[in-house]
Amino acid sequence: MTYNDQVKTITTKRLLLRLFQESDADTVAKLCNNYEIYKNTMYLPFPYERDHALVWMERHLENFLADKAYEFAITDRKSGELFGAIALSNSPSFHHGELAYWIGEEYWGNGYATEAAEAMIEFAFKEKQLHKVFARFFSTNPASGRVMEKIGMEKEGMLKEHVRKKNRYVDLVYYGIINK
Repeated sequence: MTYNDQVKTITTKRLLLRLFQESDADTVAKLCNNYEIYKNTMYLPFPYERDHALVWMERHLENFLADKAYEFAITDRKSGELFGAIALSNSPSFHHGELAYWIGEEYWGNGYATEAAEAMIEFAFKEKQLHKVFARFFSTNPASGRVMEKIGMEKEGMLKEHVRKKNRYVDLVYYGIINK
């Protein structure tokens, strides 16, 4: 993982994590306007439209510069193709952050979430000096938990029927990793 503070990018073997641009809005809308993505995410609306993407991206740079949250587009390092998004919140008073991500369905199974998440953990610990990073996922989405396990996170617990999604209650599973 290589972080470039000047242009706010993280480079991995295959990926370039970069700030979102207005020109990404159509692709974000296309990827997120997918019921499979919606049902596995906490806050994405469905249907998802271009305006949702624009509103979502509106404060990314401001939040980044204020050390509140770091939201990156997950893109192919060579072609620039947009695969998804990854974010790290920052809670300075607790020295921890929350990791969250989504990958467009057509890109599932390629290891992009794992590679991006691994880079974000390194960014959190080396660049932002966080003590801990945590993440959560719906128990109905075990693939997200596998990503967390692959990057060294450990299961910390489950909140039973904690979130209402699609008119039913879903368990929320928490994972975490400590900067040693």
